[in-house]
Amino acid sequence: MPSTTRYDVTTWPIGDAADDIGEVINSIIADVKQRQRVSEDRDGGKPGAVISIPPGDYRLRTQVVIDVSFLRIEGSGHGFTSSSIRFNVPEEQWAELHELWPGGSRILVDIAAGDDEDQCAGAAFLVTRTGSPRISSVEFSNFCIDGLHFVADGSDLHPENTYVNGKTGIYVASANDSFRFTGMGFVYLEHALTIYNADALSIHDNFIAESGNCIELRGWGQASKVTDNLIGAGPAGHSIYAENHGGLLITANNVFPRGASSVHLNAVTRSSVTNNRLHSFYPGMLILEGNASENLIASNHLLRDREPWAPFVEVDNGRDDVFGLLRIEGTNNSVIGNHFSEVVDSSKLRPRGATPVIIRLAGGGGNFLANNNTVALNVRATSGESAFDAQVDALLTTAATETLDVTTVLVEPGSTANTVLDSGTRAQTSVDTAANAFRPTPVVGDPGQPTDA
Repeated sequence: MPSTTRYDVTTWPIGDAADDIGEVINSIIADVKQRQRVSEDRDGGKPGAVISIPPGDYRLRTQVVIDVSFLRIEGSGHGFTSSSIRFNVPEEQWAELHELWPGGSRILVDIAAGDDEDQCAGAAFLVTRTGSPRISSVEFSNFCIDGLHFVADGSDLHPENTYVNGKTGIYVASANDSFRFTGMGFVYLEHALTIYNADALSIHDNFIAESGNCIELRGWGQASKVTDNLIGAGPAGHSIYAENHGGLLITANNVFPRGASSVHLNAVTRSSVTNNRLHSFYPGMLILEGNASENLIASNHLLRDREPWAPFVEVDNGRDDVFGLLRIEGTNNSVIGNHFSEVVDSSKLRPRGATPVIIRLAGGGGNFLANNNTVALNVRATSGESAFDAQVDALLTTAATETLDVTTVLVEPGSTANTVLDSGTRAQTSVDTAANAFRPTPVVGDPGQPTDA
């Protein structure tokens, strides 16, 4: 039996980590609790432990339940590789592939699926503890959680393309403080990371993709950050979602294009979405709703183009092109210095003949928009059988035969007292200047512009 607070799942004497790592980790947690029973011992008493997962494949048949603070579960590699690409390669070609499954320190989630009413039942890791103080300083680092397969959902999609299987990677059900998720890989999970009631949470430098929903911050929370992650959800799910949070920092993330939204903030206040690269195949990339207020949206690059990969060409998120790439229903938000690229085929717009909307102020008021730039191009839609080649070709193509007419800012009558500066020409904007302050972006050759004497 180990005499330290560091454990290795492959040498622990109870259970077989390869067959059921869940049983092993639960046994280790029970040992930690048995060894660390005293709350106060010479200014200490419960230092916690580290559980190490060496590289390898570990099936999880038993849900891990974490109810101790100061626990770190760490692996030796996030192990992400695209299962979606492999499942869309003809099976007769699989023998030619260098590898078929994700790797590193990989956990294969093989437990019964949950549902919308009981999502935690399908979670590989469930963090829950009642009482005081809140559970604190639980860390997940540098291993892969793989949901293995998606399942049929009644649509025409191939079962492996539905993003549905009732499995969750990590579900934090209890109020928590100073949790950390770093260097993790999540793949083929309906919900990758769901966290309730977080305080001082850090989600940093993870690879969370090919999951129905990636990051969901639910309940309420404060003073947390989502930074430097690579993220990509499914067309019915969230890439980054937060509700009832204050002081949330979302920065330097690279969000892939297939999620229903890139960032969705509901009743979030006094938070920042800055310096992110957001890419989407659909409208509704960045949504502020539920009277989201006093947030800073600045220096982000938002690209909207169309799906180029053949298996998903007919899939969308159900929103039309007048919904807005950035949609705000809230008050006193600042939208400053963002770059929007709308690169689509005008014949594919919905409804047909619509003028796409870039920023839509749909409710609330007192918002400040300044120095936002939009590039809008009309390109012929193409698709390809290779996900990598088709996407790279689409990203690198900048030539277009013509520009695309767009509405860069649309202020609905229900939103008033906004300030809109240099975020679109007079012809590109729809603003009631009796109810809002407005200064259009100057146009080359406009005789109304000041000129040098």
